[in-house]
Amino acid sequence: MSEGAFPEAIQIPLAVAKEWEKRYQDDTTVEDPKTKVTSFLIPRESLEKVLKLETDVVRACLAINDKGEKTLLFVGAKFDEKTGKYIDVYGQGSDYYAKSTTEETTDVVYDGIRPSPPY
Repeated sequence: MSEGAFPEAIQIPLAVAKEWEKRYQDDTTVEDPKTKVTSFLIPRESLEKVLKLETDVVRACLAINDKGEKTLLFVGAKFDEKTGKYIDVYGQGSDYYAKSTTEETTDVVYDGIRPSPPY
């Protein structure tokens, strides 16, 4: 397992992100204390991209990716004074997930996180 290279995608389409979040919410496995994820390595690029959205806050959502790894998904959010709630703001991207669709751009959230352990 290489420590130097982060996973392929930084931008995750919103539909994929929702699937990963549901997978995490539905997960009922009990983790082995020796392999339980206790932290995440976060690539600077993920943080920079979500901060470029110039939102009021960043929401970090727990999810399980397609490799079965726990991950964090970053979503920008702006405060809506009318509702008194934070409204999610998505980036626009065309990373390798989007290349497999017919759309040129898609709403994205930011990932690329690696769980620790094992990384």
